[in-house]
Amino acid sequence: MSCQDWPEPIVRVQSLSESGSTDIPDRYVKPPAERPVLPNSRINGDDEKINIPIINLAGLDGGDENARREILGQISAACREWGFFQVVNHGVRHELMDDARENWRQFFHSPMEVKQAYGNSPKTYEGYGSRLGVEKGAILDWSDYYFLHYRPSSLKDFNKWPATPASCREVIDEYCKELVRLSGRLMKVLSINLGISEDRLQNAFGGENIGARLRVNFYPKWPRADLTLGLSAHSGPGGLTLLLPDHQVTGFQVRKGDNWITVKPAKHAFIVNIGDQIQVSYLLLPNFFSFYF
Repeated sequence: MSCQDWPEPIVRVQSLSESGSTDIPDRYVKPPAERPVLPNSRINGDDEKINIPIINLAGLDGGDENARREILGQISAACREWGFFQVVNHGVRHELMDDARENWRQFFHSPMEVKQAYGNSPKTYEGYGSRLGVEKGAILDWSDYYFLHYRPSSLKDFNKWPATPASCREVIDEYCKELVRLSGRLMKVLSINLGISEDRLQNAFGGENIGARLRVNFYPKWPRADLTLGLSAHSGPGGLTLLLPDHQVTGFQVRKGDNWITVKPAKHAFIVNIGDQIQVSYLLLPNFFSFYF
């Protein structure tokens, strides 16, 4: 990677955090309207009791048709009302989830020269990064990240995957394989709820060659949490996002109406975000869901 690929020298946020400074560089200070909504600044204390739906997938593939319809109905309602939900008993081994989280934690705490070997460029963003976009002077998020391709296989390049710690590539590969499988199950549910053939959405996103990418966000500590954001407000432009939260890092929020709600992750749950391309279908075709209630 050439440093000239970026419009300005890249500064690792983790390095800023570990410098001991109590000031945040202006590059990371959000405009007042975009600053975070902190829990103690909420007007309505009842927000603390609100959470996105938690859906148990245990009966989804069993022989109990009533249990299956109930799960379909819960996912339908969550998609229409939130665009987010959590899934438990999803079939991904808890040990694998913990291993994936721990491997990435070790990578981000590796010496800087190890991480810099995987430094990315704005051409593909694949690798270790600290900013998105090439606008000179842009306000940046307070986070570092790692981005890689898993599917289609033509984009999968193990050389761009971390070799530190030693188990990282093996764990990432198994983890991504399991999440592609879980995504396929959820795509079938979403298709059925939309009243189309169960393989319609999967095929629309590429079928066997469906795209799958992994992004790992690392949020270093910061001295002024009221001025900056680890990740700016955004929506998912694709089809589906599965988020594995880190219970050591709180503050993930979703917007419902005019309010930002802090998600309370269930243990060993994935947070599912319906991307823009699928969410539009749910908003346009609401009558398709009444069958499952």
